[in-house]
Amino acid sequence: MKILGKGLNANAKNVHHRTALHYAVAGKNTEAVQFLLQRRVKVDQRDKYGVTPIHLAAWFGSLEILKLLVQAGAEQKIENEEGLNIMHCAAVNNQTEIIEYIVNDLQMKELDKDDRSGHSSFALAAEHGCVEMLEMLMEPSYNMATMKPNERGDTPLHLAARNGHLDAVQLLLQSFDTRDEVNMDGETALYQAAVNGQEECVLTLLEAGCDPNIVTTTQCSALHPVSERGDTSLVQVLLEYEAQTDFQDQNQQTPLHLAVKNSHIPVINALLQAGCNVNATDKRSQTAMHIAAEVAKAEVVEMLLKTGLDLTLQDRQSKTALDVAARADEVIIVDMIIKAERYYAQIKANPELNESVRSEFPLTFKLDHRYETKQLRSVAWRLAYELLKPGDWKRLAEHWGFTKKQMAAIEEQWTGQHSYQEHGNRMLLIWLHGEELAHRNPTKGLFQGLTVTGNTKAADKIRIEAESSNKSCTIS
Repeated sequence: MKILGKGLNANAKNVHHRTALHYAVAGKNTEAVQFLLQRRVKVDQRDKYGVTPIHLAAWFGSLEILKLLVQAGAEQKIENEEGLNIMHCAAVNNQTEIIEYIVNDLQMKELDKDDRSGHSSFALAAEHGCVEMLEMLMEPSYNMATMKPNERGDTPLHLAARNGHLDAVQLLLQSFDTRDEVNMDGETALYQAAVNGQEECVLTLLEAGCDPNIVTTTQCSALHPVSERGDTSLVQVLLEYEAQTDFQDQNQQTPLHLAVKNSHIPVINALLQAGCNVNATDKRSQTAMHIAAEVAKAEVVEMLLKTGLDLTLQDRQSKTALDVAARADEVIIVDMIIKAERYYAQIKANPELNESVRSEFPLTFKLDHRYETKQLRSVAWRLAYELLKPGDWKRLAEHWGFTKKQMAAIEEQWTGQHSYQEHGNRMLLIWLHGEELAHRNPTKGLFQGLTVTGNTKAADKIRIEAESSNKSCTIS
């Protein structure tokens, strides 16, 4: 300040067009403000955003400084580039003393107007969670509360909810009948709270009767964004309040499609438990299973396969989920799907098998790594890699009821001129999976299959190995 007394320009601006007065006010330095005002600085200088010192005094709640600026002739109705005046600035930061001064002392209630985005002071207080300010503006002596939407159609409830201001949301719900109003995008306050992961606000809105099944202009329900994000807790909250699981967005995707695409296993489980339609198709005519086959996450594929979904459904390219997995050379997924196809075909032919399987085995279509089946898997490997010739595995597969599409899917894998060995091994493991679920003797089945297909040498080796082992089964 001593330097200023030596003739320097007190109105000099920096690169942001801010003067010393801007900084003195923002720093709540009353002494510096008084000194500058004595030097007759320009009190209404705007920075590059149109902000003047009087805006800053209201923003930071400096009532004494605000009064000094008013006494110095500062323009009280001045607005920044966003259309914010001193009342807006005070409302944003819960500066109730400033509002009281503006309304009661300055008698300028007319400053309660919309900014350039259509926000009233009440709306801005809601957006920033300023509960004391909201309560003050709702008092009869102020009467400045309004649920009027802004230019985008967002009400103060939207603004409070999407920003997670629970206390403000509760106050607005208690004080107004506003619940399911939608903005220009068809979004409710509940939807915006869900999009932004504001779980407490979502729950409060649901408890107040807000509808979770209102869809946006893009046909999204609140369940779509939370499923896509993998917010299991919010998904469960919405489902508890009867959020519908099968709404399809503008791409005809259900929440399940989105959860599968992003491999959100807990969300997928929650949606399946809620009874979602696993056979719903998107604009590419793809089911969640098609997407799972592309993503190639075994856990996701397993969950979907256990629902008994329709594996015959084709996408726009006439591809089933099995075709999609084969095209991507995802051999583990291919084998899982074939196991499921054969299992459900058996269930359809023998309904009593279903209860038997459920009571004795945890149903799975994954690779079998159990110790109990190690010997059988070793037999299958030796058979495929040492005893079967090219083409033998296909004859066995046909005998055991594998379809042409299933065999083609297995054969899609190419590892060289001896690929038939791996094809045979995979086919045998798929077959063994079905034999175990059906409670059949796999050793006997192998012997009979090899004999019928003319491979008596391999059949005899299987019989000799079985007789030399301590298995309880005998081949007749």
